Amino acid sequence: MPIKVGDSLPDVSVYEANPGASVNVKALFNGKKGILFAVPGAFTPGCSKTHLPGYLEDYDKLKKQGIEIIVCLSVNDPFVMTAWGEANKVDGKIRMLADTCCEFTKALDLTKDMSEPLGNVRSQRYSMVVENGVVKSLNVEPDGTGLTCSLSKNIFCQL
Repeated sequence: MPIKVGDSLPDVSVYEANPGASVNVKALFNGKKGILFAVPGAFTPGCSKTHLPGYLEDYDKLKKQGIEIIVCLSVNDPFVMTAWGEANKVDGKIRMLADTCCEFTKALDLTKDMSEPLGNVRSQRYSMVVENGVVKSLNVEPDGTGLTCSLSKNIFCQL
């Protein structure tokens, strides 16, 4: 059953910057209010032109609303996520995390088989507000890939 509002984040580690730098997602949000959003793939058109840039553009407004951490997660390798962050000039504003083996995404039960266009199972597109490791709001795109409810502009009313 997919994660829902009121659930705790799973105790699963992913990677940041390189395969030796594991990050436990639940611990990352411990004692913090933040946003976790996931994309089907780094450097893909919707993710690169709309989803990630929206959170980057709204960074200051989100911080003023009490957001302490913003995380972008994708089923990719950490080198790709780092390069994608650098290409978009996230400059430490957004943590770029790689769910290399899809373990975090599977634990959320938010996978989508994208073998045809992207070569493997990926994450559905979603966003969530997390407080102290607990999901306070969750926005999963109806088709798993669209660009509607999970955009940054739609998360302000959930803060």
